[in-house]
Amino acid sequence: MQSCEISADSTDDPLSSGLRRKRQPRIVVIGAGLAGLSAAKALLESGFTDVTVLEATDRIGGRVQSVQIGHATFELGATWIHGSHGNPVYHLAEDNGLLEETTDSERSVGRISLYSKNGVAYHLTNSGQRIPKDVVEEFSDLYNEVYNLTQEFFQRGKPVNAESQNSVGVFTRDVVRKRVKADPDDTEAVKRLKLAMIQQYLKVESCESSSHSMDEVSLSEFGEWTEIPGAHHVIPCGFIKIVEILARSIPKSVIQLRKPVKCIHWNQSVSKEIERVADHNSDLPEENKGSNVFVECEDCEFIPADHVIVTVSLGVLKKRHESLFHPRLPEEKVMAIEKLGINTTDKIFLEFEEPFWSSECNSIQFVWEDEAESESLTYPEELWYKKICSFDVLYPPERYGHVLSGWICGEEALIMEKCDDETVAETCTEMLRKFTGNPNIPKPRRILRSSWGSNPYFRGSYSYTQVGSSGADVEKLAKPLPYAESSKTPPMQVMFSGEATHRKYYSTTHGAVLSGQREAARLIEMYQDLLQCPA
Repeated sequence: MQSCEISADSTDDPLSSGLRRKRQPRIVVIGAGLAGLSAAKALLESGFTDVTVLEATDRIGGRVQSVQIGHATFELGATWIHGSHGNPVYHLAEDNGLLEETTDSERSVGRISLYSKNGVAYHLTNSGQRIPKDVVEEFSDLYNEVYNLTQEFFQRGKPVNAESQNSVGVFTRDVVRKRVKADPDDTEAVKRLKLAMIQQYLKVESCESSSHSMDEVSLSEFGEWTEIPGAHHVIPCGFIKIVEILARSIPKSVIQLRKPVKCIHWNQSVSKEIERVADHNSDLPEENKGSNVFVECEDCEFIPADHVIVTVSLGVLKKRHESLFHPRLPEEKVMAIEKLGINTTDKIFLEFEEPFWSSECNSIQFVWEDEAESESLTYPEELWYKKICSFDVLYPPERYGHVLSGWICGEEALIMEKCDDETVAETCTEMLRKFTGNPNIPKPRRILRSSWGSNPYFRGSYSYTQVGSSGADVEKLAKPLPYAESSKTPPMQVMFSGEATHRKYYSTTHGAVLSGQREAARLIEMYQDLLQCPA
């Protein structure tokens, strides 16, 4: 695995452990999701030969999980390619013919929503009534107008007033509510419906943001998330195809599945712990004991490395950062991890023998009339189902069958994950009967659902800027360790990648891919002379 002659190590050089003498660096990537695979692919294609990818689960893909049932592919994780112009995920899909069967209903221009653009969204109340289409359109126009206002605080530097508590949810609810109540043309009954719709729209927004509530999303930072121009696309054959394309050029021996990491021992220059650990590992070759980093796996193997690229989710970092790194992370990075937000957005797929919905219906939106004046979107555990915002109709039925895709987020999603399939299917069926006013809706023939929140290797779906955090915290999260620049301190021992580390594209698949490429680029630049050395 060496391209140049190995010589004795030097502890006085920032590229110690033999790297100054042209030894190929040992690079360990933790996580085989989009970020990890993108990093490994870029490193290998640039000439690095000692690259190892450690994946805790039994599959590659991370938060991309496509499930094949019959002829249909269902996405438990990532679903949409957000934008096309300059989007690396879009170009991978387009260049490899993955979008040839994408239908009009799976292609969206403009602001993405959780439901198909074809057909009509049915907004139903818990009394079994459909809200008139003109009322929905009027409210939707108002809501979108206020949504655009939320973007301006960051984009135009508008000051945030104290009443909003710097919260997207508080601001939106307050402004929309005041405008609805002040409308002289609406009857009291229509106003009541529109007030109830506020909470339903905020639930949809929470699912899109993967927050427990939009009250937790920072108003001053909300507009920094950047939308790539161009249409959004679904990949009919499965988002996992993007993962497979990235992995295609990575030798199978590079990726180790079922290899969870227990601890990353880093910063040899300030700690003797690595040497102590190495001395107790009788299987460790002598020449490995000068490595900058040791990755301790759950199976008790210690893997030496010069650089480790950590691509685990923000949820895993929140739960495990104290035990996952030794020595502990700098306080600045810990604060960034704690400030930034991540929560759970889950999907519930229900397959029926026959559709009970009309051919024009593209989604069923649940509007609870008793929430017209509600402030909170937190429910008692037994009422977890009230957080389900909607069920989308999957199109085309020729491909998917008669399937609805439900959305739920936050703490209630975690409660749902604890229930068995029978309970969830029965609860969802009762909701559909209640809101459609049709007591004869049969139970679904099949249920499929995600469980991102309770999975210990993910602990959430994707990140958002929580109240109190900012884009600067994203930058701090992405900053390699150690921070101190010193001639005796090997640089970039521990590096960070993943969607949560991309300041403009957090929460997206292209943000994950670009973050992996970013960290690979740091190492490619660092070792450009070595990579040009003849073998």
